[in-house]
Amino acid sequence: MPLLLFVALIGATVGGLLARQRKGELQRVNEQLRQINVALRSLSYAPIGGRISEKESGKNFFRNQELEKDFLEFKTALELAKSLKDLTEEKKAAKGLGASLQRQGKYQEAIKYHSMVLAISDLEGEDSGNIEAYGAIVDCYTELGDLEKAGILYEKYIARLETD
Repeated sequence: MPLLLFVALIGATVGGLLARQRKGELQRVNEQLRQINVALRSLSYAPIGGRISEKESGKNFFRNQELEKDFLEFKTALELAKSLKDLTEEKKAAKGLGASLQRQGKYQEAIKYHSMVLAISDLEGEDSGNIEAYGAIVDCYTELGDLEKAGILYEKYIARLETD
């Protein structure tokens, strides 16, 4: 019995020492992570919140038919995205600008921004939103009375619909 008690005492001592060692390691790792987190928070190279807020503000103005305001918000979002070289956000802002101008009846300018969506898609190698862009460009050319260009793009629009 004393031998069993002695083995248990040694086991408890070793277990306690290992637990204390693990606690020290965890505290050290936790402190390192806190320092990394503080350093990351101090970096100011990516104003993500600002970029998203302009785009979201533009969407809200668009829904509320405040077309001049949404144009300005989407324009700011586009400039921010370009300065950050963020093609995805640039594409979203261009889509918003095109839709805003289209609603304002400024079809030539709208075509420019809808075409920008297609160009960015080619650069990214990712074609989400292209169907909507082709449809919007077709609508703009139709409103301008250029039915020949509208027809050509309408065929591309239909081809995209069939492949997706």
